[in-house]
Amino acid sequence: MRLRKMYILGAWVIINCLCLIRAELYTAITDLEDLLDTEAMFMETLNRYIQREEKKLERLKRKAEEYKKEHSLASADVSEYLSNPINAYLLVKRLTTDWTTTESLMTDQTALDDAQHNFTEIKRFMKFPTDEDLTGAAAALIRLQDTYNMDTSSLAQGELMGVKYTTQLSASDCFELGRQSYNSLDYRHTVLWMTEALARQEAETRLSSNKTETPKWEILEYLAYSTYMEGDVKSALDMTNELLQIYPDHERAQGNKVYYLKALEKKTDSVNTGENVTEGHKEEKEIQDAPLGKGPTERELYEMACRGNLTPPVEITSQLTCYYSSSSPFARLARLKVEEAYPKPRILLFRDVMYDSEIEIIKRLATPRLRRATVQNFKTGQLETANYRISKSAWLNEEDDPIVSRVSRRVEDMTGLTTKTAEELQVVNYGIGGHYEPHLDFARKEETNAFKSLGTGNRIATVLFYMSDVAQGGATVFPGLQLALWPQKGTAAVWMNLLANGNGDFSTRHAACPVLAGSKWVSNKWLHELGQEILRPCSLDPSE
Repeated sequence: MRLRKMYILGAWVIINCLCLIRAELYTAITDLEDLLDTEAMFMETLNRYIQREEKKLERLKRKAEEYKKEHSLASADVSEYLSNPINAYLLVKRLTTDWTTTESLMTDQTALDDAQHNFTEIKRFMKFPTDEDLTGAAAALIRLQDTYNMDTSSLAQGELMGVKYTTQLSASDCFELGRQSYNSLDYRHTVLWMTEALARQEAETRLSSNKTETPKWEILEYLAYSTYMEGDVKSALDMTNELLQIYPDHERAQGNKVYYLKALEKKTDSVNTGENVTEGHKEEKEIQDAPLGKGPTERELYEMACRGNLTPPVEITSQLTCYYSSSSPFARLARLKVEEAYPKPRILLFRDVMYDSEIEIIKRLATPRLRRATVQNFKTGQLETANYRISKSAWLNEEDDPIVSRVSRRVEDMTGLTTKTAEELQVVNYGIGGHYEPHLDFARKEETNAFKSLGTGNRIATVLFYMSDVAQGGATVFPGLQLALWPQKGTAAVWMNLLANGNGDFSTRHAACPVLAGSKWVSNKWLHELGQEILRPCSLDPSE
């Protein structure tokens, strides 16, 4: 009975481990690092398979040479050769026992079966990406393309915002990005990536005698339909005609051609009747006629700030100062370096407040606990995943390690507030294009279920520790303030989420920009209202 319980427990642990290692690998760089180990095992298995197959081929080559040599000898004088009873016996033997052995060697699947078994085991017990990971990784690359306004061709050449990297995309790689966009009904990006795939396919065909992995007709099929969906029927028809020259019997292309011809006829009729503005064009015209002076949207401000093209006006930046803080007994002994990032709301940067040794311990503690980051449903209060937040997070409490407790005490020295009612330390690692779109840390009045289970009130302050430098991208931006904070290892950003009257400060709406290159680690400490009554009294003036 005891053994049965142990077996059931062991099976439960294995199943849970398997579920965890298969979950959304694209959402954290630390998971992607483990994929290199998986790839190494795949390569080792593949090399062993190739070596065994090469040995088998060498044996078959030797057999073939023996057969050829003996057959040539016999063919020179058949009668004389067969008149020798030994030769006659050997001919029969070659075509029975020998050939059976040769045929058995040819059909031997042992190496293949072993390799396939190893591949299956690796997929079961090692981190291995799923189709969802491929979709997520493709969406992340397209997100980076849009956020950082990168040209498709430059991106395919491995150029990220002017920085040239060695890795380039092949025609097949670009085709997959276009296919993923197509599956998401994103025809604009399908056109961009299929156009690049077509250019690279033609270049690869010219440079190599071998055909590329992706046939031209298949690229043209996706490109033609997406071009049609983008409103260019004439180009879609031209591409379909080109496809049919390559693949005349393509049934879907034949049907699409008829459809495009009818669409062109209909378009011509609408021009003749004066009805030459489609719905899509009407929308475009309304945008063009929009009142001048209309400001950019939050999305536009967010992306501009992420690219570094947005900064606060000089009347704001001219007020900012740097100083040493000695507001707590500890800070009097080891003064804190403070840099003002914005005056109102007051956003401060505390430099060198988390040390490399502390960061490594926190990362080591958090890594096995990392799970897909969630957001709170404002209606139900339940936590759920969302496409506008791509990362993995873990929670550490002060009992996990003295370092976590030490960080909490340092937060108190920095803010002058208590961490007794604060949330645990949240550690976050961002994946491919990892980001968190504009959001508020505090709960709004209508979000009655938010933080209800904690019983400590609303989030009064945010302390954001940067635990890594980021090569490109990954800024924390406040679109409404035109402010971008760039990750610097060991720095902490601090701001109050609530006004003095207890209401939420909507100017603290912020976002984490997609990580373009590098790995981004941060940790958050959210402080709550309960316990701060003396440390930060509420104002009696409701307007404050």
